[in-house]
Amino acid sequence: MPTAFVHPWQYAGLIRILTWRDISGRYRGSLLGGLWALLTPLLMLAVFTFVFGVVAPTRWPGAEAQGMGMFALRLLAGMLVHGLLAELLQRAPSLVTAQPNYVTKVVFPLETLAWVALLTAMFHMVMGVLVLVVLNAVLGTGLSPTLLALPLILLPFALLLLGLCWLLAALGVYLRDLNQLVGPLVMVCMFLGPVFYPRQAMPALAQPWLALNPITIPVEQIRRVLFDSQWPDGWVLAQYSVVSVAVYLFGLWAFTRFKKGFADVL
Repeated sequence: MPTAFVHPWQYAGLIRILTWRDISGRYRGSLLGGLWALLTPLLMLAVFTFVFGVVAPTRWPGAEAQGMGMFALRLLAGMLVHGLLAELLQRAPSLVTAQPNYVTKVVFPLETLAWVALLTAMFHMVMGVLVLVVLNAVLGTGLSPTLLALPLILLPFALLLLGLCWLLAALGVYLRDLNQLVGPLVMVCMFLGPVFYPRQAMPALAQPWLALNPITIPVEQIRRVLFDSQWPDGWVLAQYSVVSVAVYLFGLWAFTRFKKGFADVL
């Protein structure tokens, strides 16, 4: 598929304009505007600290000595990764159906809609990661050169999400019930992923299956570079990247194949 990695650059200007419109439109009319992108992760951190540190105290195996604050930072790292998946995939089934004019009235590169959704979600995640890095530098394990590896972890995760987004967007045109199904599946990814607990806390027989969750590897590797000052596991990340590229290509292929019938359905 020769255009698989070309079309984002071909329509870079359009993607940039639509992404900015998407981000600015979300905060239009609000009192604090874009500051909510920084305040939201802080509020999440406060809630996690209260719930898991006061209301229902939870211990992180092997990290009890680091205290409640460090536990909350680990939780926030997991929630930011899951939040990226949740925001993108919950939006995906209606990505095309919400813009019928782009299908029936104008010639529009529909593939760019997934890029816009991804970049909008990535903007909010990056803001959250910046807050997390600063808090960890002040209250946690400090800064480490391993932070430079964060893009290497997020890139394959983004490619995998793009592939899933294209697939769900294409199927969502024909199967409107998909909107109702994605929400519970996203919740399953949260509770069957290493968000509230490490993989080691799961039964030994279940631990390998946890790797099938799309957020497991990114969450574990981000915690590794942030809190343990270790570089990502190269072999694990390479395997995840191969799967991500395969999902990306398959999702784009499926979207390109199915979009020929969008106009007839919409």
